[in-house]
Amino acid sequence: MLNAARQAFEELFSPPFRAVMVKCVAFTLALLAGLIALAVWSFSYFVVWPDWIETTIQWLGGLALVAGSIFLIPPVTSLIAGLYLDDIAGVVERQNFPGDPPGRELPTARSIWLAIRFFFVVLIVNLIALLLLLVPGVNLIAFYVGNGYLLGREYFELAAMRHVSEREAKRIRKANGTPILLCGLVIAALASVPILNLVTPLFATGFMVRVWKHIAAKPNARLPGAGERNGARDPFAQTTRV
Repeated sequence: MLNAARQAFEELFSPPFRAVMVKCVAFTLALLAGLIALAVWSFSYFVVWPDWIETTIQWLGGLALVAGSIFLIPPVTSLIAGLYLDDIAGVVERQNFPGDPPGRELPTARSIWLAIRFFFVVLIVNLIALLLLLVPGVNLIAFYVGNGYLLGREYFELAAMRHVSEREAKRIRKANGTPILLCGLVIAALASVPILNLVTPLFATGFMVRVWKHIAAKPNARLPGAGERNGARDPFAQTTRV
């Protein structure tokens, strides 16, 4: 797992990823800025204070929102994953698994629906974690465990659905719940690091494509057409070609 994470992180800086990285980072920054601006505007519009108090509250509120944006990164990255996952996964598969059958892109409407649905699920979890800031220790546990589970589940299923049905992807994810949760915790850890959290969608997708390939290569995977994959190499042991 750690080897796959290292390979996925190193791959972020390779030439094939740069165009996708620019789109993902730009979209993330724009969406975060929009959410913060909307929150500040809503507060100043619906609550009337004297000018100096309102100005102070807006500044302090803006700083608090910027500091609290760490809790917004996971839901934002989940939205980006649904929009750009096929682009990222396609690059990973072509570059590292050229001998394997290529994954199929999800229908556009389906990708958008999955992205929006998961965005709100992760947003609710992070709002709860934000409310738990007043409870020492519990907030960090809620943040990492909640996001580890959700991000691991979502990124794995999206990577798997390029090769199997949604129902089959869920079955495989449940059968490998513990390792996928551990992978999700790695993703959640990266999502909590300022600056690096902007590339979380690229890292998580490259990471989970490798995890999917590892699970699909197991003899007992019981995948449709698994016999064709028995000769697949274990991506946890391969060296990434950059």
